[in-house]
Amino acid sequence: MADLSLEIQLSTLPNDPGVYRFYDSDKNLIYVGKAKNLKKRVSSYFTKKHEYGKTRVLIKKIKSLDHIVVPTESDALLLENNMIKKHQPRYNVLLRDDKSYPWICLKKERFPRIFPTRNLIKDGSEYFGPYTSMRTVRTLLDLIRSVYPLRTCTYDLSEEKIAAGKYKRCLEFHLGNCKAPCEGLQTEEEYDRQIADIRQIIKGNFNSSLRYFKKEMKRLAGEMRFEEAQLIKNKIEVLESYQVKSTVVNPKISNVDVFSIVSDEAFAYINFLQLAHGSIIRSHTLEIKKKLEEPDEDLLALAILEIRDRFDSQSKTVYTSFPLKLPEGIKVVVPKLGDKKKIV
Repeated sequence: MADLSLEIQLSTLPNDPGVYRFYDSDKNLIYVGKAKNLKKRVSSYFTKKHEYGKTRVLIKKIKSLDHIVVPTESDALLLENNMIKKHQPRYNVLLRDDKSYPWICLKKERFPRIFPTRNLIKDGSEYFGPYTSMRTVRTLLDLIRSVYPLRTCTYDLSEEKIAAGKYKRCLEFHLGNCKAPCEGLQTEEEYDRQIADIRQIIKGNFNSSLRYFKKEMKRLAGEMRFEEAQLIKNKIEVLESYQVKSTVVNPKISNVDVFSIVSDEAFAYINFLQLAHGSIIRSHTLEIKKKLEEPDEDLLALAILEIRDRFDSQSKTVYTSFPLKLPEGIKVVVPKLGDKKKIV
């Protein structure tokens, strides 16, 4: 049982949701936890018999505690997650990741370049990602470059410099990889239309590109320009082939994060999939070394917040295999049937 000072602290705990913090004899923060009912949860540490050795060690080290009351259980989860990140208590599971993930950058400039990067520069450029591997980024960029002619040079393609004839077409033009906007051979309007379609492809939506190319192919065929029409048909086939390979579920399932967990006594493994238009656009597995007797529900809830933050997920819906309380604005769905059930 807790000593007298702890007994007094326990007796004053409210029956409200919140976050509790345990300190050792040197006033070091050693554990942060959340609770739907603070009094019930914190008291359980001192009244239950704990079989797990590390939990017993933690309890012996607790010399004082404090708590913060919050309006909802979801608020408690957010606060707990922030405190663990900030203070990194000894007995908490730490979800730190020092790895630098790759992004796709769409440069803010006339005739934008598109390229992979691990550095985010706040210059108004657009960044897509992060992705879990550079291989995924390169595969996607290879697809885009096989369909769209894009410039790779770093020239300042201002109207004045192009009009003055400052630049000359390079080898990329002769290879068919660029239409030489540097010499005014491609209009800004045409280039920007390509960029608009590329944005959608990166997001997993091929419909805009396919519609445009099919319309263009019919136009060229109608004008008896069959060789050009065949080149467009080849691009359609490249896009459709990639789309078929990447589509794993019903295309109506879009903008969804899928999480599952598998665990044993020592480790937990959280699997993450992000779906857009039926395709997996991002996947990641997080390994967690357990510190105490953390239930799967608590580990998964913390991992969801960390992974969504790490990969900058804006999805409003999360699929999981069991109900969870997540922050406001995130809808948790536990699929029961069909394609949704298969992917969890």
